[in-house]
Amino acid sequence: MATPVFRAPMRARDRDLPDGAGADHGIERGVVGIGDPLDGPPPEAIEEAVLRATEQHGERAGRLLSAFAGVEDGSFVWTRDGGGAYALGRIDGPWRCDGSAAARRVGIVHVRPATWLQRRFGDGEVPAAVAATFARGGRNFQRTHDAQAEARTAELWDAGAP
Repeated sequence: MATPVFRAPMRARDRDLPDGAGADHGIERGVVGIGDPLDGPPPEAIEEAVLRATEQHGERAGRLLSAFAGVEDGSFVWTRDGGGAYALGRIDGPWRCDGSAAARRVGIVHVRPATWLQRRFGDGEVPAAVAATFARGGRNFQRTHDAQAEARTAELWDAGAP
């Protein structure tokens, strides 16, 4: 079975920041993440975080957080950095809430450890289905359901793996 591929814009819905600000933050810190900051102290358990996200931001936010936390380790993620280039990473650890001022500033507080390739990719180098998900816009973490994208992403990872 192929390794899942996800689109991770790392762009908070509640902030008007420059394109790539959240992605640059995540790549620099070795994480992939999503937003919807929570009031109060950072939760330590995902169950508490999902409950609070649902209470503070609605059922959809709770479902998205639960799904993000449940993505299997080893899954690939694509994002776009502040310069517009694509970055390829791989999730390699559990969810945690990052309550730091820097994370709250960019709105990317629900994070998972990720290993990012140093190499960046241009529009013509990424799988077409990946480019299409970014071209549609949006700020949600979502799976790219495309066998060719999964195969090509794995090839690119293998060619540049740390």
